[in-house]
Amino acid sequence: MIEMQLGGLGFDPKNMSPIVLLRDIEERNFLPIWIGMFEAAAIAMELQEFKPPRPMTHDLLTKIIDLVGGNLIRIVINEIVDNTFYAIIEMKKKDEETVVKIDSRPSDAIALAVRANIPIFVSESVMLKAKMVNAEKDEEETKKFKDFIDNINPDDFSKYYSDK
Repeated sequence: MIEMQLGGLGFDPKNMSPIVLLRDIEERNFLPIWIGMFEAAAIAMELQEFKPPRPMTHDLLTKIIDLVGGNLIRIVINEIVDNTFYAIIEMKKKDEETVVKIDSRPSDAIALAVRANIPIFVSESVMLKAKMVNAEKDEEETKKFKDFIDNINPDDFSKYYSDK
């Protein structure tokens, strides 16, 4: 498993699809994952510390997990099949050792991870199969990607949510 951090959100310039970008701690590998507009907005809202007057789905789920005595441990992007990513959310009940693994879309898992401040991992097999950017292998591509990351603005998603 490789621990990753949320590098940012943006739009694929080719088709304007939202992308969540993960990066490893050393910033050598970047993993873009294309996600839905609403999931991107949910992640952007949390990154901007925007609190709607009523709980959004990911906020509600986090609250329910806490109220029933659960602890979110980490998320793992564990598989990629036909360019579709799969993830699991790992959690356990407080004072128990058994870890429960819940199937999830990566975008939903990441939205929970940013709310619960839990680590994001990607399996090595996913990193090998995915269309990631490796800084050591392609400096020009990495520079373009880092420029893209530096210009990502969560405000781009503001038209997809409101405070009402």
